[in-house]
Amino acid sequence: MGQDFLKLMMDILSQPAVLIALISFVGLMIQKKPASDVIKGTTKSFLGFIVIAAGAGILVSSLEPFGLMFQEAFNVNGVVPNNEAIVAMALSEYGSATALIMFFGMLANILIARFTSFKYIFLTGHHTLYMACMIAVILVVAGMEGFMLVFVGSLALGFIMAFFPALAQPFMRKIIGNDSVGFGHFSTLGYALSGAVGSVVGKNSRSTEKINFPKGLGFLRDSSVSIALTMTILYVIVALFAGSSYIESELSGGTQYLVFSVIQAVTFAAGVFIILAGVRLVLAEIVPAFKGISSKLVPNAKPALDCPIVFPYAPNAVLIGFFCSFLGGLVGMAILGAIGAVIILPGVVPHFFTGATAGVFGNATGGIRGATIGSFLNGLLITFLPVFLMPVLGDLGFANTTFSDSDFGAAGIVLGNAAKYFGAMGLSIMVIGIVALSVIWSLIRKNKNKDQSISA
Repeated sequence: MGQDFLKLMMDILSQPAVLIALISFVGLMIQKKPASDVIKGTTKSFLGFIVIAAGAGILVSSLEPFGLMFQEAFNVNGVVPNNEAIVAMALSEYGSATALIMFFGMLANILIARFTSFKYIFLTGHHTLYMACMIAVILVVAGMEGFMLVFVGSLALGFIMAFFPALAQPFMRKIIGNDSVGFGHFSTLGYALSGAVGSVVGKNSRSTEKINFPKGLGFLRDSSVSIALTMTILYVIVALFAGSSYIESELSGGTQYLVFSVIQAVTFAAGVFIILAGVRLVLAEIVPAFKGISSKLVPNAKPALDCPIVFPYAPNAVLIGFFCSFLGGLVGMAILGAIGAVIILPGVVPHFFTGATAGVFGNATGGIRGATIGSFLNGLLITFLPVFLMPVLGDLGFANTTFSDSDFGAAGIVLGNAAKYFGAMGLSIMVIGIVALSVIWSLIRKNKNKDQSISA
């Protein structure tokens, strides 16, 4: 019975669409909206995230053959970082700990947002699940169990869920133009790096969305068309290197290999188009609904949403960011090979989602130069961090996959090495101390602001 309940809670909380719908429902009810508005807002929020998930699914299904074609074409082998794969392997052994850390971690996120300056409620459910899973693995490897495992793990997760959106917010403000929405996707270090680099290198660099195409190429201003054509060129080049026999026997089910490649490329563009439509639908509903939550439970809180939320603001940067991040992954792979380290292969799916987002962040602060250089550095970051993360994951560190995004790498390296050098007790003190200091710092700032307003 207990296991069934844990599974039910994990399935509900790890589904962004269900989580967003619940938040919308609660928010609208708190605001005492009419039943018709509650039903409409809840349904549209649910629908919007289902649309985003459908678009992401289409993207992933079209990118997977590209990754396999690339490995075949250039004969490379190594570890392919993939969050879904590593979590699927881990849940069989660490499922109960993951579920408990995830559930109580989300409660900790609300409390930390309430009592610290990090006013963000992290609503990307699947990333919450992945981070809970990684924390569970690291704490169990460190020797924790029972109450302390769940307590320390939940505190660490809740803090991470509030801290990383706060790190991204200055850049989100520039992208969106206001403070209504936070950013919730655990590759924030790469995005913040891209945004920071953009502000340094991007002086007088025009936005990716203002690229001047010759008159005859005006159709490329339509992002769907430019994405479809660019990806077609890329797929066809890789397909020519991979060869017809491999693609037709292993991937296309007998469909002529160039026809298959073109279809996958245009399917990719369709996925992006669907995601953009879903984002617009969600933003229209979740922000007004969330005001009810923030006004009653956590004053001034912002919903931290998944990375596609920024795609509509710079569709050209999405494509540029993907290419440059993937290039960074290739360069990183070559460096790792040259120094004899574990080779991290550039996973096409993580490089698309994190690279595209890094491109949007870099473009917001530094135009074309910010988007290209920032996303290239993101590609390097998500190539090198997994190398240092793998040793702290116990037996999972020897799997042929690992966590792909930068925040998993950074959080895992910090927690794992703290456990290694200071033991389980030292790690517990560190996590509790960080959260306590955040609360104390927030109270000091609050009192200071109150004193200033009185003296004014």
